[in-house]
Amino acid sequence: MQAFLNAFDALPFGTFAGTAHGRRYVVVKSGFAEGASQKLVAEELGGTDYVSLNLYRTGSCALLRPCEMPEAKVIGFVLDLRINAAPYGGRSVRVP
Repeated sequence: MQAFLNAFDALPFGTFAGTAHGRRYVVVKSGFAEGASQKLVAEELGGTDYVSLNLYRTGSCALLRPCEMPEAKVIGFVLDLRINAAPYGGRSVRVP
């Protein structure tokens, strides 16, 4: 889980393009409640793949909640994700 958290935390907030498992995605990472809750949504460009997760941080614990998909899918996606560009200006969508 620590490798996943490190990879997730290294991703920028906002919208960016990335590659995972040889496929291109548009990814949005957003934060809520002063970082206690974070969301990541990725849509494959030119394909049908979709990745969505919520991450809740409660004190010293992190709770991963994939959205209607296996936990292994979202973990594998985040671990393999490489940022290509911030095509939408990398705008922050962090909400207090």
